[in-house]
Amino acid sequence: MAVGAVGPGSSPVPASELWRILSRGCTWVKQATNQIVMNCADIDIITASYAPEGDEEIHATGFNYQNEDEKVTLSFPSTLQKGTGTLKIDFVGELNDKMKGFYRSKYTTPSGETRYAAVTQFEATDARRAFPCWDEPAIKATFDISLVVPKDRVALSNMNVIDRKPYPDDENLVEVKFAQTPIMSTYLVAFVVGEYDFVETRSLDGVLVRVYTPVSKAEQGKFALEVAAKTLPFYKDYFSVPYPLPKIDLIAIADFAAGAMENWGLVTYRETALLIDPKNSCSSSRQWVALVVGHELAHQWFGNLVTMEWWTHLWLNEGFASWIEYLCVDHCFPEYDIWTQFVSADYTRAQELDALDNSHPIEVSVGHPSEVDEIFDAISYSKGASVIRMLHDYIGDEDFRKGMNLYLTKFQQKNAATEDLWESLEKASGKPIAAVMNTWTKQMGFPLIYVEAEQQEEDKVLKLVQKKFCASGPYTGEDCPLWMIPISICTSDDPTCAKMQVLMDKSELTVVLKDVKPDQWVKLNLGTVGFYRTKYSPDMLESLIPAIKDLTLPPVDRLGLQNDLFSLARAGIISTVEVLKVMEAFVNEPNYTVWSDLSCNLGILSTLLSHTDFYEEIQVFVKDVFSPIGERLGWDPKPGEGHLDALLRGLVLGKLGKAGHKATLEEARRRFKDHVEGKHILSADLRSPVYVTVLKHGDSTTLDTMLKLHKQADMQEEKNRIERVLGAISQPELVQKVLTFALSEEVRPQDTVSVIGGVAGGSKQGRKAAWKFVKDNWEELYNRYQGGFLISRLIKLSVDGFANDKMAAEVKPITCHTDDQPVDLEIKCFICADDLCITAQNTGFDHVEKSLSKELISLTSYYTEN
Repeated sequence: MAVGAVGPGSSPVPASELWRILSRGCTWVKQATNQIVMNCADIDIITASYAPEGDEEIHATGFNYQNEDEKVTLSFPSTLQKGTGTLKIDFVGELNDKMKGFYRSKYTTPSGETRYAAVTQFEATDARRAFPCWDEPAIKATFDISLVVPKDRVALSNMNVIDRKPYPDDENLVEVKFAQTPIMSTYLVAFVVGEYDFVETRSLDGVLVRVYTPVSKAEQGKFALEVAAKTLPFYKDYFSVPYPLPKIDLIAIADFAAGAMENWGLVTYRETALLIDPKNSCSSSRQWVALVVGHELAHQWFGNLVTMEWWTHLWLNEGFASWIEYLCVDHCFPEYDIWTQFVSADYTRAQELDALDNSHPIEVSVGHPSEVDEIFDAISYSKGASVIRMLHDYIGDEDFRKGMNLYLTKFQQKNAATEDLWESLEKASGKPIAAVMNTWTKQMGFPLIYVEAEQQEEDKVLKLVQKKFCASGPYTGEDCPLWMIPISICTSDDPTCAKMQVLMDKSELTVVLKDVKPDQWVKLNLGTVGFYRTKYSPDMLESLIPAIKDLTLPPVDRLGLQNDLFSLARAGIISTVEVLKVMEAFVNEPNYTVWSDLSCNLGILSTLLSHTDFYEEIQVFVKDVFSPIGERLGWDPKPGEGHLDALLRGLVLGKLGKAGHKATLEEARRRFKDHVEGKHILSADLRSPVYVTVLKHGDSTTLDTMLKLHKQADMQEEKNRIERVLGAISQPELVQKVLTFALSEEVRPQDTVSVIGGVAGGSKQGRKAAWKFVKDNWEELYNRYQGGFLISRLIKLSVDGFANDKMAAEVKPITCHTDDQPVDLEIKCFICADDLCITAQNTGFDHVEKSLSKELISLTSYYTEN
């Protein structure tokens, strides 16, 4: 297909909102007809014609738009005979502000002038908003793209520029022609017109790599350039398949709904997912950029070279890329301990969602295009990544790589389904991959394994029972689903190596561990790789506590163990008091990710108790738990500290500051004052904890100062950093001021969600205020995001952890807009989660409140003394 924009007689992009395109494509008419039906949305066709090969053009006489189905029917005065021909369409559209299709992105020049770039975002079904097409992943074509643009603008597309010449009708315009693309799906087409600087290099395998940045910020593209240049040869070696294009561009877009988009050869990013300022970017931002770059470049093979045949198999794209991005970052930055962070960021996140009654399988049948956005969620991404990680461990790296090469080689430039991947991996490994993995991708949920141990002379005999894990409580259904579970078991002899690996393919299994003495502990799920939770018998759990205390158990296993315990308590399977007793074992914990997950779980407990007087005791407990590690870390980096120390310091100081720890609050205020006055600028890693602390205990002057810092910030990372913590302010009138600010011109449309979510997560009063604000402004918010995934995220952040029936009941009707726009899958899960919060409050805590209080007093004393 040839696509040319902007056609004669139209205004130049991006100075005007109007654009005009002439598209021409080779078309195959399968059977005689006088109509052609295509996908088309928000554009007006001027003329259309079809020329059979070797014959005269036949001009269309009518265009019937089916707006609801996003289609157009072209009617012709005579029959189009079977065979090939050229379909030519001239049409006009308008650059929208919805961050999808062909849209405009606002930016500010170094001189302060507001201008617009013209950019595209086509996944999942928005190529049809830029040109009429058959907008399905399995209908592939090559694309010859030309753009007519102002001569002082940068024009980019999927392929390299092969010609740039003056446009004959206007001396201020140039026509830029790009090389023909490989055969590809419409959702991967991209073009960008705007003002940009760039940095460039060549990867070891010879690919030209460029990172495009806002004007005068090329320095901020160097870190992503370094990551991309390392990533391309890593994937080439891992897949044994070269990157097939001559170049790859990575570009920062000011207004961008998603984190990034893997357009083949032209990857688009939010500024915060691509740009790193050596002086003003924090450690977590560097890690985030590395992960996102790794994710999107993985798609160049897994998604672009081989594409899912239909959206049902979306998880093949996203789950795989979400797994291998960690493999890539671990290769580039081993000091990040990134696989432990994976467990906290993706694995447990997926389990929380997948334990709900309203979850869905990894593979979801998709009918109408409007349903596609619903499956861009933690199940497709994070559970998908987690089961791929489990599969990789089950197969082994060597056979996994062989299978991936078979798959990519067989289906390159084609489409594939989940079963095709299983077939390739099965050939490479000789293991029953399809049988195992179908239990994980075609049914929702995951198992809880109950384990008991019995000593028989020199051997330990384990009895394993699997049942579905439900966040609502023990599974009581008659027909319990079964999973084929790869299980690895380690002992205190070697906590880093599997003593035994078994495939549990039935509801109960007995395992005999040879030569394991009575005083040796046993742990399932080595490395927290298997996608299941484990409930140990009391004596088995007790035997693991010393291994937590003396750090014999690796960090990823300590994390998995405590996360299982908190989840089992929330489900009512064990008592919260039991979990808090195990907390004593973490008094010497040094690992950032373990602390991060503990912090998250204590935060959930705090939210569940926020409607009770017991809430204050939790805050005292938090201060006493985090004080020792806070004192050891201090405020400033010490010689020899690294990436994870910086992350841990920010986490601990933020928790202490929010909880009102006196010394932390005083020091935060002092450092904030020096920062504002320019005496001593806060390091990037300290800004978030200092900002949230002074806001949590601040007043109107504090908020005004923070908003001034936001206005003055030249980097989007700093603006986002401030936006995320504004909700910490507590006074009701100031909370309203923050919410009003969220919809102001000062906040980019994609970041409004973070501001409102920050208010909702800041306090129980904030949750009420944020939800009322969402209700009062629902029409504006819904229209702004057009029902996309940002509206789902807004609902999640606004209602997460609602504390009473009345508030939760309000969520259900407001999210059902019309009969043909139902609440999507993710929002249903959020509502289900809130119902569980209410159940937990009404039934799960009343009977243990006195015991909890006693246990917290005991734990507080323990942490203080140790």
